Amino acid sequence: MSSSSPVAEVPTLTTARFTMRPLRRGDEHALFPTLGDPEQCLYLSREAFASPQELWDWLAAPDWPGMTWIAVDENGEVAGRFVAFPAHEERVLEIGYITCAARQQQGVARECTAALVDHLFASGMARKLTAVVDTGNAASARLIESLGFTREATFREHETTHVGLCDVWVYGRLASDPPPPPTTPPA
Repeated sequence: MSSSSPVAEVPTLTTARFTMRPLRRGDEHALFPTLGDPEQCLYLSREAFASPQELWDWLAAPDWPGMTWIAVDENGEVAGRFVAFPAHEERVLEIGYITCAARQQQGVARECTAALVDHLFASGMARKLTAVVDTGNAASARLIESLGFTREATFREHETTHVGLCDVWVYGRLASDPPPPPTTPPA
């Protein structure tokens, strides 16, 4: 696995409340109310999507070398998107996540990101995971820190996005790091 080749097939993962399955056609419609909303896309590197088709073309881009999981609840309703993709060298992956607006503040991101982190380490796919968080996104910083990631760097004016120049924090967690303390997901 190199930074230019696909990571792997996407296995189905399960948590206490969600099934995390591969992306499939139709998911763009469930994700569009969130990823089509400029307020929800404030911390993305691009502006909100204009249509479900534009979103699908981005989600399913054939040249994207990462893996996508779609979290669905017991009723099959989409709760969020979770990703892992190659970073700068073998077995170093960057992760990302977005929770559907209607499911925010319900512990979806923590529960599913924790399952993803556990899978990537337990499978041997990763020796290190990274996450890049906009410095204005306090909720995401709290989430990633609660999962045992350490802030390793601050990059000022690191990238220009649809909202202008952005500062980011880079977080890392090694497979050899101790696990974070357990938490109970909200009911």
